[in-house]
Amino acid sequence: MNESRPQLVIRIGETLYGLQIAPKAPGECRSAWSPDRTEVAGATSYFDGLANTQAMAEAGLKVAQWALAMEIDGHKDWYIPSRDELELLYRHYKPTTETNYVYRAGDNPSSVPAGYPYTETSPAQTNAAGFKQGEADAFDDAWYWSSTQFSRDFAWGQLFDYGYQDNLVKSSEARCRLVRRFAIE
Repeated sequence: MNESRPQLVIRIGETLYGLQIAPKAPGECRSAWSPDRTEVAGATSYFDGLANTQAMAEAGLKVAQWALAMEIDGHKDWYIPSRDELELLYRHYKPTTETNYVYRAGDNPSSVPAGYPYTETSPAQTNAAGFKQGEADAFDDAWYWSSTQFSRDFAWGQLFDYGYQDNLVKSSEARCRLVRRFAIE
């Protein structure tokens, strides 16, 4: 893991995991979550993106099959982040200097430490090399999918300009950035 990047930690049960973000190329795509709005049993975890992505792939969703088939930097365990994992990415890799959306966005009980709702100025634009707006690995000023399903027609997403979190119609096109995780002892 690159030491200049912040360590992203998520709790799943009693286990702590660090998250590694995929490089933008080839670890990002634009896609619908589900073009036909398929309801996916088992894709409702707010903290376990791997389980959600596996359930999506088993249901035949192309974006999840793409994610699980990726090999990047010798790793084959990439997946679509859950809602809380995606929130951590925004919190640590916010590309812009825009004022944050402050009504409940950022509430993240799964992160370590727990995330509290954003203020207008926190999180600030990232200091991580390569992740500021216009740099090679920066998130676009756009919506990103999580693997967390909200309902039959909607899944959770995060807007990477000012941090708004909401559910998007599954047949909409948005970006998807892969992560992988590793247990922390």
